[in-house]
Amino acid sequence: LHPDGGAGQDGRRGRGGPLLHRIAGGNEFRLTTLVMFTAAACASVMKNTTTTAMFVPVVLGIAQRARVQPSKLLMPLAFGAILGGTCTLIGTSTNLAVSGALARLGESQELAQRFQVDPQLMRPFSMFELTPVGIAIVAVGMLYMLLVGMRLLPARGGAEESLMDQYHIREYISEVIVRPESPLAGQTLAEANLSEILDLTVIGIIRGDKGRIAPRAEERIEAEDLLLVQGRMDDILRVKTEAGIEIRPDFELRERDLEAGNVELFEVLVLRGSDLNGRSLRSLRFRERYDLTVLAINRHGMALLTKLSNVTLKFGDVLLVQGRKENVERLKTDGHVVLLEGESGTRERAGKRVWAVLAFAVFLLFSITHLFGVPLSVAVLFGVLILLASRAVHTQEMYDLIDWRLIVLIAGMISFGTAMESSRADQYLADLIVRNFSSYGNLAVLAGFFALTVALTQPMSNQAAALVVLPIAVKTALYLGVNPRAFAVAVTYAASCSFLTPLEPACVLIYTPGRYRFLDFVKVGSILTIAVFAIVMLLVPIFWPL
Repeated sequence: LHPDGGAGQDGRRGRGGPLLHRIAGGNEFRLTTLVMFTAAACASVMKNTTTTAMFVPVVLGIAQRARVQPSKLLMPLAFGAILGGTCTLIGTSTNLAVSGALARLGESQELAQRFQVDPQLMRPFSMFELTPVGIAIVAVGMLYMLLVGMRLLPARGGAEESLMDQYHIREYISEVIVRPESPLAGQTLAEANLSEILDLTVIGIIRGDKGRIAPRAEERIEAEDLLLVQGRMDDILRVKTEAGIEIRPDFELRERDLEAGNVELFEVLVLRGSDLNGRSLRSLRFRERYDLTVLAINRHGMALLTKLSNVTLKFGDVLLVQGRKENVERLKTDGHVVLLEGESGTRERAGKRVWAVLAFAVFLLFSITHLFGVPLSVAVLFGVLILLASRAVHTQEMYDLIDWRLIVLIAGMISFGTAMESSRADQYLADLIVRNFSSYGNLAVLAGFFALTVALTQPMSNQAAALVVLPIAVKTALYLGVNPRAFAVAVTYAASCSFLTPLEPACVLIYTPGRYRFLDFVKVGSILTIAVFAIVMLLVPIFWPL
């Protein structure tokens, strides 16, 4: 459980967009500066993924008001959040994981007996131990993005293009007439099950003089109904005889055919940890459960428009849904998605804001001052108890906020570390590195571990990469007779700064809304990674002398 758990339930989300826009106006340089600074400041005390998810709709709203392409602001948002996570112990879960692993290494009898290491060098990180170098990393990262990165960012997206045009759905929507002898007449949409049997999705019904009716699962189809269906024309032609339907050849899809009354189109982004992850729309019974129709799925810039009921949803997918705003808000409130339409205006438990701030203040007080010798874990527990007692966060939500994947990962890496130690694999690798690279100098070895950690964060999670490299880096430092804490800190910064690809969770969140491509991250992020590397190599030996 991360200390930022109460942030999403106290009504603080989505309230900063108008203020940022008033300060910066339509100036792209000032907007980028404010977005990066705000994201970095928030991410220093919240997970960077949480910060990014919280600000994506805000930044989209700013981009729309300022008439700036979203791609110009969303990557700076994600990079600002990642940079800000290097500033404090609680900035990222990677910092916490490395801090705990370093303390466990310090308890090793083998290290104590063989190297007579000073216990102070192996103690957990303090709350602001990483801050001086972290602030420098943020400053250099912002300077790079403002002077160079802004010119490398693509210009994509914007409000001038409708959602229908963005997803190219016109060619997949047709209007059909239900003939009197059709077996569909008299059945509800749920009973007809057109999406499973015929690979067609009914997204609208026009019945006589009643106009368009929003298609609910319990809506009954009648003879002579005009159905607005989504699917491939080949599938419609294939089944039109057996389904008893006729295609209207003169149909031309217009915006109002998909939006009428209180039925609108929305884009929602699937969050990590959502119940939607790893499941198909069919298995979720999505339409019946939320009274929403998914018209398209945008996955890493590719629009999926057919056989959507069988598509397995993934973290970062953007769904184009049709339905009522209150139903979308319910889906959002359940913690499954982020609504990508600027600030939604909802204020979830706004009256509990004071309690959320108090809980965080109590956590900071004990974690900074170490009052009565209270450890960090107990300081977090005090904050959690305040949130639960005030009902700013409910008990079930507290369980949902726990990152079980990280807990399992840490448990697995503890076993992995034990196996490496008992088999002396870490000692073998450390010996190998010392024999082959010590002649280049201690700083070169430190740089090598930084580069190795950055490389491993691409196919692995940041936490896993750090926990794999850490024991080898510490053993190598001890063999070289240098400060193991400096190596641990360098590994921490390297694992927390993943800009090269959109595989970092914060980057996944902005990949589709920003209409980015894979190479956009390589182009902008590679230079930023080099800049962070230079700062770490320059400052770590100063604050943690080798």
